[in-house]
Amino acid sequence: MTPSTPRESALCGLRARKKQRTRDALIRAALELFTAQGYEATTVDEIAAAVDVSQRTFFRYFSNKEEVTFAVQEMVEARFLDELSHRPADEAPLTALRSSVMAAWDDIAASIEPIVPVELHMRAYQMIESTPALIAAHLRRSCDLEEEVARLIARREGLDADLDPRPRVLVGAFNGVMRAAGKAWSEGDDFTVTSIRELTRSYLDHIGPVLDDNWRAVR
Repeated sequence: MTPSTPRESALCGLRARKKQRTRDALIRAALELFTAQGYEATTVDEIAAAVDVSQRTFFRYFSNKEEVTFAVQEMVEARFLDELSHRPADEAPLTALRSSVMAAWDDIAASIEPIVPVELHMRAYQMIESTPALIAAHLRRSCDLEEEVARLIARREGLDADLDPRPRVLVGAFNGVMRAAGKAWSEGDDFTVTSIRELTRSYLDHIGPVLDDNWRAVR
């Protein structure tokens, strides 16, 4: 195989950057339109037109509106998974989960602002939580992430997730707390990162007491 010349390498790099810019622009345009006029009311043609590309170009990057809707959320989840995979080996599993999600919220600007403003992502997240057409997809993705996290926790602890139920039980409880916090946040009137971070922290604080058999004793 003939090695690429410097000029060919430069052209390849230029094409890759152009494709990335187009993809990023489609994500931002889609989220702006979804949050302004509603997910179901927005068409692929409108998203493509906002970026001055064809519908065919849109489908080169995303298979449908649902995929572009969750593109930024996938980045946030990837940051959480990366943080979790690098937590200290001697850290308790629940502590590792909690620390990782807090770190992901703290670092959200660095994770996504090259593509969309944090404020737009938060509005989009609220839109997802309140759009019936997206709730099922959100829950399906949440279940997929839950399984991935459970297997990661199992590897950290030297366990087989298919033989030992503890990783799935723990992550299921953790994910339930995250869903409850997200729902409470979406139904409030403060859609900032600070708000959802503090709500998440508060809900996570209740995992221990809630698992206590005697709730009446801690009233």
